[in-house]
Amino acid sequence: MKVLLYTEMEKAIGKSGLGKAIKHQMRALEDNNIPYTTNPKDDYDIVHINFFGPKSYRMAKKAKKHGKKVIYHAHSTEEDFRNSFKFSNMIAPLFKWWICKCYRLGDHIITPTPYSKRLLEGYGLKNITAISNGIDTKFFKRDEKLGNDFRKKYGYKKEDKVVMAIGLYLERKGILDFVELAKRMPEYKFIWFGYTDLKLVPKKIKDAVTTKLPNLTFAGYVEPSMIKSALSGADLYIFPTLEETEGIPIMEACACKCKAIIRDIGVFEDWLEDSINVYKAKNVDEFETKIKKILNNELPDLTDKGYKVAMSRDVKLVGKELIDIYKKVLEEK
Repeated sequence: MKVLLYTEMEKAIGKSGLGKAIKHQMRALEDNNIPYTTNPKDDYDIVHINFFGPKSYRMAKKAKKHGKKVIYHAHSTEEDFRNSFKFSNMIAPLFKWWICKCYRLGDHIITPTPYSKRLLEGYGLKNITAISNGIDTKFFKRDEKLGNDFRKKYGYKKEDKVVMAIGLYLERKGILDFVELAKRMPEYKFIWFGYTDLKLVPKKIKDAVTTKLPNLTFAGYVEPSMIKSALSGADLYIFPTLEETEGIPIMEACACKCKAIIRDIGVFEDWLEDSINVYKAKNVDEFETKIKKILNNELPDLTDKGYKVAMSRDVKLVGKELIDIYKKVLEEK
């Protein structure tokens, strides 16, 4: 069995959550000794497609024409396309039509969570398995020295309470609430990692990112090593996202044993429990209340239990689930 991991626009999506997911697939296949290629000119038995662009669509059509099996990875839904770029809500129905057209080419569809599986089934799609995008727990682990380096780099004192977030500059990621929280709590430091060209986003997102507050930093895109450093050195990770198909950053936070609050939305309900392995907040007021309580040590530390969640989604375990699907699809007539 040889797998073609086909990724359209690899450079453009390399810094996104999707880019991380693809790297995790490579690592998972390597850890499980499954040969793979990224060159569509090579021989292969299964093509695993991660994107929904026209080249990906043509790749799937070509593979099926030549009797190859197609796995389509459904990382995107209409719901997480909304509230992203300019005019995204206007074209969301067309986006849904197109991704369904692509996903239907798959002999099997993989999606990251039971939540996204339910959404796709609601579109009328079938043969879907939920498999986590996974996390490299060998890389993402707490490192106190790197945590101190992070605080020095961004000028934080030992006594400063640092609240961090990760994501593209999108309304869907909860960036408006993040800025509002920084305004409400000047006693804490807030830092956001991630980047989107401001030409692509609505004015209210531009205004948020260019907000001038002494306790607010937009650090832009950084390498994964800096994310690990920040998660080791920050006092709290918050994930105010409004919609996800999984949410890799919360797994990274849990793996690094960083205290965390996430928004209480459907995608997390099957695997992250409020006050059990993370804290959840429904709105900006609840985020504010829980941030203060956590940073004042008024709530129990849940990091050990969150760490167990991250370990259960290690890329090696994910790889075994992927292989099971590959074998199942190859055996089907």
